[in-house]
Amino acid sequence: MRIDKFLKNSRLIKRRTVAKDACDQERVSVNDKIVKAGAEVKEGDIIRISFGNSSLTVKVLKLTESCRKEDAASMYEIIEE
Repeated sequence: MRIDKFLKNSRLIKRRTVAKDACDQERVSVNDKIVKAGAEVKEGDIIRISFGNSSLTVKVLKLTESCRKEDAASMYEIIEE
């Protein structure tokens, strides 16, 4: 699954265009590598997102094409805020 789609589906970022912009601005890394919006993500990957002067690190638990808002948090595990 593409990283921008995962960020949107998991509700870590609200819109896919915003997720793409974050990737274009080099604010998203997968396994300590800065990635573009089209980079593939798989289960077990560690994603780090930088927001201004704070950051969020999560581990991908499962990939689903679509899910309800209540189930979105089960797609990842927060490692560090």
